[in-house]
Order: sequence, then C-alpha cells, then structure tokens
Amino acid sequence: MRLPGRYSGTARPIVTYGGDPVLHRPCAPVTDFGKDLRRLVLDMFASMEAADGVGLAANQIGVDARVFVIDCPDARGEDVVGYVVNPELTVLEPHEGEPAEEVTEEGCLSVPGPYAELPRAFRARVDGVDAAGLPVSIEATGMAARCLQHEVDHLDGTVYVDRLPAELRERLLAEAAGPEGELPA
Repeated sequence: MRLPGRYSGTARPIVTYGGDPVLHRPCAPVTDFGKDLRRLVLDMFASMEAADGVGLAANQIGVDARVFVIDCPDARGEDVVGYVVNPELTVLEPHEGEPAEEVTEEGCLSVPGPYAELPRAFRARVDGVDAAGLPVSIEATGMAARCLQHEVDHLDGTVYVDRLPAELRERLLAEAAGPEGELPA
C-alpha cells in the first residue's frame, strides 16, 4: 500500500507477537547489498510511518534480515533518523549529569496498544553498514537510545514484552489481543 508521506517506499503489514516465527528468532545477517536492500529500507521507513512508529526492524514486516530504521527524538528533542544494516549495539557510559538508565514507558508496533515501563540505557550506539556496505554509526540519548536498543532486540528475536515479568507480559498480550483474543494481523 503506497501512502503519501515523508517516505517513498511501500508500506507493508506489521507482524504481531505470536504470529510469524521470524519475530521470535535472531535475524540473518545481510550479505547481499544492492537494489533489493535499498527497496527494503524504503519500505521499512514507509511501513513505520504508516503504523505511526518511531522505529522498525525488518522482521516486524516478515523479513529475516538484520536491518532496522529509526525516526525518533533524542533526549534534546532532536530527531534521529537513519537505518543500520547488521547493527552491533553498544551501551555507552553516560556523560556527566546524565542517568545511566531511564525507566519509561515502551510500546511496540508488534504488540499494538499497551505500554509498559522498562529500564533501558540512557545512551547507546549502533555500528553497522548502510545499503552499500559502507560503515555507519548512530549514537543517541533518551528515547532514541531506547529505540536503538529496542530494534536491536527485535533483530535478536526479543520483543520488549519478553523482558517483562511473565504475569505483566501475559496481561499486556491479552490487552493487545482485545476481546476476540487474537492480535490483529
């Protein structure tokens, strides 16, 4: 579905928790760099925008590839926009006056609706490559750092609710499923 908006890709459906197994296992490293990868990145940005998200991992649209996109504000309110292929996450030491971690609400396009408080590092960096295979890094604070950690978790097969106590996770998944008992496709 092509939508008018900031990104020129084609929006794809979001995979929900418990659906496609690709959401629950580590994604394959990208080895083929070219037009298909560039198209995937554009489609991921369009899918994220259509779903009103701030980040999206490839497996959230059913693609088994270590790629994520981000368009999320940092601690100063400045937008961090980019993508990383084959990212490696590094939690960074806080600068003077910054907290080591923040506990704040987190949600996920693959668990539509509910949010839960979750601790994450305040400052993080991902290093990887772009669609041409050239080195790229994104360093961020606040919500954008949370987003980097959240998306790399996805690529490792972990959804944020998997980090929560079992009782809370079950309650949030039931809330996301709604009265029919199934998460939307």
